[in-house]
Amino acid sequence: MANPSRQAVNFAAPRGFATAFKADCKETFFPDDPFHEMKHEKPLNKLKKTIQYFIPLFEWLPNYNLRLFRYDLLAGITITSLAIPQGISYAKLANIPPIYGLYSSFIPPFVYAIFGSSKHLAVGTVAACSLLLSETVGAKASPQDDPTLYLHLIFTATFFTGIFQTALGFLRLGILVDFLSHSTITGFMGGTAIIICLQQLKGIFGLVHFTTHTDVVSVLGAVFRRRNEWRWESAVVGIIFLAFLQFTRYLRQKRPKLFWVSAIAPMVVVVVGCLFAFFAHAEKHGIQIVGELKKGLNPPSIQYLNFDPQYLPVTVRAGLITGLIAMAEGIAIGRSFAIMKSEQTDGNKEMIAFGFMNIIGSFTSCYLTTGPFSKTAVNFNAGCRTAMSNVVMGFCMMLTLLFLAPLFRYTPLVALSAIIMSEMLGLINYDEMIHLFKVDKFDFVICMAAFLGVSFISMDVGLMLSVGLALLRALLYVARPAACKLGKIPNSSLYRDAEQYPGSTPIQGALVLQLGSPIYFANSTYIRERVLRYIKEEQGVSDSKTDIIEHLLLDLSGVSSIDMTGIETFLELRRILDSKGIKLSIVNPRIEVLEKMTLAKFTDAIGKESFYLSIEDAVQNCRFSLHSSKTTMEESLNDQNVV
Repeated sequence: MANPSRQAVNFAAPRGFATAFKADCKETFFPDDPFHEMKHEKPLNKLKKTIQYFIPLFEWLPNYNLRLFRYDLLAGITITSLAIPQGISYAKLANIPPIYGLYSSFIPPFVYAIFGSSKHLAVGTVAACSLLLSETVGAKASPQDDPTLYLHLIFTATFFTGIFQTALGFLRLGILVDFLSHSTITGFMGGTAIIICLQQLKGIFGLVHFTTHTDVVSVLGAVFRRRNEWRWESAVVGIIFLAFLQFTRYLRQKRPKLFWVSAIAPMVVVVVGCLFAFFAHAEKHGIQIVGELKKGLNPPSIQYLNFDPQYLPVTVRAGLITGLIAMAEGIAIGRSFAIMKSEQTDGNKEMIAFGFMNIIGSFTSCYLTTGPFSKTAVNFNAGCRTAMSNVVMGFCMMLTLLFLAPLFRYTPLVALSAIIMSEMLGLINYDEMIHLFKVDKFDFVICMAAFLGVSFISMDVGLMLSVGLALLRALLYVARPAACKLGKIPNSSLYRDAEQYPGSTPIQGALVLQLGSPIYFANSTYIRERVLRYIKEEQGVSDSKTDIIEHLLLDLSGVSSIDMTGIETFLELRRILDSKGIKLSIVNPRIEVLEKMTLAKFTDAIGKESFYLSIEDAVQNCRFSLHSSKTTMEESLNDQNVV
């Protein structure tokens, strides 16, 4: 007999396959529901907003004015002063001619201004991807022995990066980026910073010959084996430049309003280095310079894309790995600065913008670009208001390429090495690693796998090790889901984890368990064994026959889905419980779970009266049932005594 005051569970007819499939796809690919605001719009307005959604330029440009342009003009000029030395430096890191680093800061900013959703992101080349491209492509084509083929493969890898990023954006598969956890990115960036810093010892000491490997042991071995090539003049100049750059970074941290000092410091180093190399004839003293930089805008490079099957595996691999890293870094940086202004960026739009940047870039002599942290931070601190700051940077780079590029031919390589080292030292986040160790040891292990793997093996191996450990952890969470016993909080109708709240009271004659994950083939056996162990432990604790377990209540509020293996496990569990004289009841199943149970006839097997809307309803019904059975038992005993 049921408690008449209980609230009924809604056993509505299961939704059709098309309806359920559409809802699942929408939740998977459009969790932000971007077209919700357009539902009730007129066709013309709907078309206008759709265009604005896919091309954000049309959203902010109609409201643009001179007041906003003043801020963006200052920010654009400021980030140009950083883009020039960074472009030259990172191009050398990728083992391509320095002019291509400048090319890569001309076309991509215009593309991002059209398709990008972040107001603060400043685009350009990045050190980690430059080195990763060099390492991956350099294993197939030597930049020294065949520089032309090497450069063409870099363009091809950039093209595949763009295709990959664009496809992910249009297919709404930004979920793939989430597999690069915060711990993985922290360790990867730290390890990359270490090996990049060590590689700059070649420029600091003025070495001519060097290793093509990137791991710490190989690099340090190459440095010390070539002691006969060390030039003290180069080392002294490098240390002076590095000390100056680090001082400006320290000044920015102590006085944030002086951020511009740190922003223009790399440009100051390049200009001073050029003047020093020109007047002191630095080449005669063992200080190498960049060399010739041609004047003129980006030449087309679409005809140089190389799809030869011999090189295709390398370029595709380089494109996918660097594309994923660049995408994760750019999206994370854009979101970080948007949060500071209580704004939002669309990850899928960003992927499309990055993809178009790299596709068009590969056609116009650019290599991989994304949103570097240092340039974005300078753009943000300089007061940018919209993506127009990227347009300003693009025009400034155009003027540089047309008129000023040859002036940078005297830039000392040691100055570029100092700039790169200064940038990389800021990417080693020791505080975050210590924080991970204190908060979550497994996250710390994931971080260290990336850090040590990148440092001592290679960049792609370190990344795969870390991602593999993160996926293993996710599988463990899936295969061993959380479950807990609930108790009632005194003087309330709340039921909470009995271990977390020791003062909660158990329910006489009933065991309430809460399951907190999807139930399917990978974890159903564990869930069954865990439930039976809870019952065994509970009955082992109680010595009184009056406290024996007669009801098992499973709270499924946190169970988002279930498959046939999970339902079969529940049927098997019910048979085991029946043999023990324990009744199974289900509390608050979600619509997806209840639909599956209805279609599988599970609701008929255990009875709809065994489903409850809340734990309180289920507990009250258990007490009512226990009271009724106790009264019946007493009446039976009285009848026997009378007889």
